[in-house]
Amino acid sequence: MKRVVVDPVTRIEGHLRLELKINETTGQVEDAISSGTAWRGIETILKDRDPRDVWAFTQRFCGVCTTVHAVAALRAVEDALGIQIPKNANYIRNIMSATQTVQDHLIHFYHLHALDWVSPVAALKADPAATANLQNVILDKYTLPLSGPMDFNFDAYPKDFPKATTLYFKEIQGKVQKIVDSGQLGIFAAQWWDHPDYQLLPPEVHLLAVSHYLNVLDRQRELVGSHLVFGGKNPHPHYVVGGMPCSISMNDMNAPVNSARLAVVDTSISLALNMINFFYIPDLLAIGHIYAQKGYLDGGGLAKERVLGFGDFPEDTYTSISDGDYHNRLLLRSNGVVENFGLGAMKATFYGLEGKDLADPNVITEGVDHSWYSYPESGKDLHPFAGVTEPKYTGPKEGTKTDWKSLDEKGKYSWLKTPKWRGRPAEVGPLARYIIVYTKVKQGVIQPTWAEKMVVDQIEAVSKVVGAPPEAWLPTTLGRTAVRGLEAQLYAYINKYFFEKLIKNIRAGDTSVMNSNKWDPSTWPKEARGIGVHEAPRGALGHWVTIKNGKVANYQAVVPTTWNGCPRDDAGGHGPYEKSMIETKVKDAEKPLEILKAIRSFDPCIACATHLYDAEGKEIGIFNTDVYSKG
Repeated sequence: MKRVVVDPVTRIEGHLRLELKINETTGQVEDAISSGTAWRGIETILKDRDPRDVWAFTQRFCGVCTTVHAVAALRAVEDALGIQIPKNANYIRNIMSATQTVQDHLIHFYHLHALDWVSPVAALKADPAATANLQNVILDKYTLPLSGPMDFNFDAYPKDFPKATTLYFKEIQGKVQKIVDSGQLGIFAAQWWDHPDYQLLPPEVHLLAVSHYLNVLDRQRELVGSHLVFGGKNPHPHYVVGGMPCSISMNDMNAPVNSARLAVVDTSISLALNMINFFYIPDLLAIGHIYAQKGYLDGGGLAKERVLGFGDFPEDTYTSISDGDYHNRLLLRSNGVVENFGLGAMKATFYGLEGKDLADPNVITEGVDHSWYSYPESGKDLHPFAGVTEPKYTGPKEGTKTDWKSLDEKGKYSWLKTPKWRGRPAEVGPLARYIIVYTKVKQGVIQPTWAEKMVVDQIEAVSKVVGAPPEAWLPTTLGRTAVRGLEAQLYAYINKYFFEKLIKNIRAGDTSVMNSNKWDPSTWPKEARGIGVHEAPRGALGHWVTIKNGKVANYQAVVPTTWNGCPRDDAGGHGPYEKSMIETKVKDAEKPLEILKAIRSFDPCIACATHLYDAEGKEIGIFNTDVYSKG
């Protein structure tokens, strides 16, 4: 048995440590620990703040997720205060959310996860002419001819097809060769390029993928046009409780939103559609097909047993989340829990999950038995409304508090809490959303909207490509990666769908973006509680706020990576990260690429560090919880 430590896990957001016990004879991971090694304290900072400012603070949970925490926070405060936003504000928020997910998934695959699948070093062995030919074959074979409810591509001709010439790939290969020859591999350094997994793909696939890595790197900034137009900037665009802060005028060319700026949003959406349809999807399917043929269908972990989602994209404005109106109006009803999808969609069990359930302490809780926090009553989990963010750092099992040797799997070992649905952990994310929608449609729980039908069509189309039923390929590392691309395609069409609804509503004479009826705190109840949910790129996101006398009395956010990266629960078992590692075979314990591939398929986003400043803007101090950081 070999003990392996990976710390820090790179190409993710935040600080993550993995500890594994690997049977070197069989390659089986016997046990695994996932430890978030940074403390998030923004919930503490929010106490006694003005609820109208909460969205701006929570957005700083992360510099990658940007808008998602703002959306959840806005919904939570509006839920508490009984604020119904205008139609245009709802459409705009949906557009900005879909934009975030599309850009996030593209960046994750090409710039964080791709190097687990393809090698720039192997690309040097490729034949540029054969690569050009392969590009055309892949476009012909691996595009998915699916679309939304209408023809959304208004380009006179497609401008964003991948390049497919011998000279182009020869130039890319030459650039990579210079980097390798220099000995300064930069972002390509510190990788196990001799790992046998890189031999699964022909050199031409590696060269093709490296070229697309550079293509997307050059264009990804153009995908966030809606954030710039409607929110003023990216990352961390502006919002406002009650709607959006961007006035609309089709007559004033100086207005924040006018015909010229709406055209910028439209162009951005069309670019995303082309990048996904002609780059992302074909690349995923080409690589995935080879991996599936070789039988690489492990790493599913908890996805086969239990997934959870909240649902998103309200078609129209709604009264609140708590009263159930939100979930009645969703375009994508991925809300619910599905257990045992590994047996097939028809044998899986579906459980509903709506506003009333999110307020029920018997349904959603968080535990800290293995987390560096303390609760008032030891061993008792808390609902987020009663949640406490009280750090209790105990150090490792072996080593010192600043020099870890091994963590205490029987005690506390992570800064992440353990969220639970009815006492059990669950996986969240794109894979969870797709499993839930697919199961609900197949079992007749819902009659599908056009978006839900597209989910089913995508899954069944990919099943034909890889030659395996959904329950075999979906709950795997490969499936988790592939579904992110499918969801990017779906969300690009959702983006255009809500853009068309916005344009139609503006043409009908409605330019309202703000409901200020309850802006004044004197209109608020003395005490109120609200729930804000959102399907963020990484999964189901929930914010719970309690407001007393016009101030935040308590605030708790249960984020997707807390669901997925949580430490084990003595009663409920391992969380999704740990379970996926245990169900992944390792060829070389010294180079556990398969483990990092499985973990990065979740797109980890560990909460960032905490910074405090006094009223004059002077720094009070820095509290370093990353024991390996030198800064």
